Amino acid sequence: MGLGIAMGSGGAAIAQQAYIPLVSKGFQHQFWQAVKAGAEQAGRDLNVKVTFEGPETEAMVDKQIDMLSAALAKNPKALGLAALDSKAVIPLLKKAQAAKVPVVAFDSGVDSDIPVTTASTDNRAAAALAADKLAELIGKSGEVAVVAHDQTSRTGVDRRDGFVERIKASYPDVKIVSVQYGGGDHLKSTEIAKSILQAYPNLKGIFGTNEGSAVGVANGVKEMKRRLVIVGYDSGKQQKDAIRDGLIAGSITQNPVGIGYKTVEAAVKALKGEKLPKVIDTGFYWYDKTNINDPKIAAVLYD
Repeated sequence: MGLGIAMGSGGAAIAQQAYIPLVSKGFQHQFWQAVKAGAEQAGRDLNVKVTFEGPETEAMVDKQIDMLSAALAKNPKALGLAALDSKAVIPLLKKAQAAKVPVVAFDSGVDSDIPVTTASTDNRAAAALAADKLAELIGKSGEVAVVAHDQTSRTGVDRRDGFVERIKASYPDVKIVSVQYGGGDHLKSTEIAKSILQAYPNLKGIFGTNEGSAVGVANGVKEMKRRLVIVGYDSGKQQKDAIRDGLIAGSITQNPVGIGYKTVEAAVKALKGEKLPKVIDTGFYWYDKTNINDPKIAAVLYD
């Protein structure tokens, strides 16, 4: 912690290594640990000091704001941010801008032109692929539902909309009967899935927009002893097991290590005054029973 302060006071020896803190949406989940690993690898490769922190849960917007504020107080050279609430962070982003600290958004964009770029999965395109897969698996007709993680973060909104728009545009016989929000929580998503299954006895498929949503849906379907097609997003041990068991048909995986790496790489480029694209697409893949052990896929799956 002292390092950031020392740098601010112009310690010549230390100042050579630029300090770039990353403030994440979370910390404990394996996804964020994979992002952290990518960021730290980039820090080593590019010789910058990287720190990575986030609140214990993704519901702690205030705690994230405090972390962001503390990071800015250490006079960083640049900053990475995955905002939990894209509007709540704006005042601090303005502060960073005034201090000429370039901000790189990662995972989730911010409704502002302050970030120099956003390193993230193209969530709309990825969710559209999930819609294609689900539609094909149910024979392109029937009722489907969405259990999303939230309607405040960019990822929540983009995954919901990417799925809904693709179904509406390409599959006239597929009807989305319900879109509900479970906060990415396994238990809450299970309860939501059960209430949807009770309301729609002919339901053919459900899309869960993140790991907690997908696992919750799978548990709900299992408890209700129903047979339908579940498509998920992200990975994690339970979701991977459910795919191997055939309970979940398949999921979209992001490239979390790539997200972390590209965020730090973009921050360093911004410091050098290089022009950056508005969005850095870090990629995504569909995986199911057939390719879950493929080395290319296994490399981007996390427990």
